[in-house]
Amino acid sequence: MARKARGETQMKDSGGPYLGMAVFCERTLEEKDGVMSIIRVIDRLTISVRGPEVPDSMPPGQVSLTAIVLLKAGRAKGRHKITIRPEKPSGDFLPPADTPVLLEGEDRGVNLVVQTSIQVDQEGLYWFSVILDDDQLLTRIPLRIVYHPVRSSSS
Repeated sequence: MARKARGETQMKDSGGPYLGMAVFCERTLEEKDGVMSIIRVIDRLTISVRGPEVPDSMPPGQVSLTAIVLLKAGRAKGRHKITIRPEKPSGDFLPPADTPVLLEGEDRGVNLVVQTSIQVDQEGLYWFSVILDDDQLLTRIPLRIVYHPVRSSSS
């Protein structure tokens, strides 16, 4: 009979799917044998604007990223939907991205590679919720946007 370690609390197990990884990166490589390499994990981006007259606050712009979400099915089987829902530092939401997935159970999983481009118009911490079937939050991925104005004298 298994014993609980001192201080361990009873946790409820959803049965799956289980999150293996959720990050932003610059790019991915997938070898012929199916093994994935994740290149340059990103959790902070600096937006630099240079010139003699740069704005004090960050101008709007586009940021292109690759989101990686790795899931293992556990007891989950069948067709499901993964939604990535971005939230700006102000608390406003940006349009979500939905992706259908097929979970086959046990150790079988899915590797979601989502190329995304988001509109950034404010500095701060953006959160990207990873949601299963519209109602189960799997995790949240943080992305800090930093604005760096560089004023240069005109010649």
